[in-house]
Amino acid sequence: MIKLVWLELQKIFRKIRTYIGFIAIGIIIPIVQVALYLEGEKYINFATQNLQQSFLFVGNLLNGYLIANIVLQSLFIQIPFLIVLVGGDLLAGEATAGTYRMLLTRPLSRFKLITSKFIAGIIYTNLLILWLAVLSLGISVLFFGTGELLVLKDKIYIFAENDVLWRFIFAYGYATLSMTTVMALSFLFSSLVENAIGPIVATMAVIIIFLIISALPIESLEYIKPYLFINHINEWRAFMSDPVDYGKVMTSGLVLLGHILGLYFITLYLFIKKDILS
Repeated sequence: MIKLVWLELQKIFRKIRTYIGFIAIGIIIPIVQVALYLEGEKYINFATQNLQQSFLFVGNLLNGYLIANIVLQSLFIQIPFLIVLVGGDLLAGEATAGTYRMLLTRPLSRFKLITSKFIAGIIYTNLLILWLAVLSLGISVLFFGTGELLVLKDKIYIFAENDVLWRFIFAYGYATLSMTTVMALSFLFSSLVENAIGPIVATMAVIIIFLIISALPIESLEYIKPYLFINHINEWRAFMSDPVDYGKVMTSGLVLLGHILGLYFITLYLFIKKDILS
């Protein structure tokens, strides 16, 4: 299985679309960093303007932690699209190239084929989030230094410098679980069509539909909202609160894990039943 996963990773990284996400993140984050370097003080003053009459803020609030949090907040909406560019092509790409028959005439079971591709998709997702972490947190800390973390939510939180790094580690860890759910959804759609465009459009359409459903103040929809993965993918933000609601984080994590496993087994079942010879 390890060899199969390695082969699938080689396939993934031979395609140009694989690098679109890395390039996009590599362009956007430096732009945000430069903008905050130039205008960061104005952002801090705006964020704390209602408190400046009562409190005196000292220390390095414009630091790498603040920039990493801002980047994570803003890019997390666009990252799903970058994920499905690859996830939607994992199986559909084989159908487009007409290589299904060649693959399955070898002593390779459909279970191993699906599983190796799914694991390769998870690895790609983790690498993309790792790249995001390196640029948004690592590079920001390198150039802007560390300090207290200012977080604007329903409340204003200011975390001590020694109380920040672990929060980012858990936030990025949860982010990989969230984006793996998106990858699993695009993987399912990828097994149903023979063109990679279809899974990309379908996955983003499902995300948009779920967002709309989640925003509608209709009582009958309240029963299904807790089961929509879209309501759980941003739960990484809980690590930027005090105290952290670990119960809610665990519940959301289990919902996402259930979606990942469910989507994988549905894809496996459909692919085993799939007629690739017609």
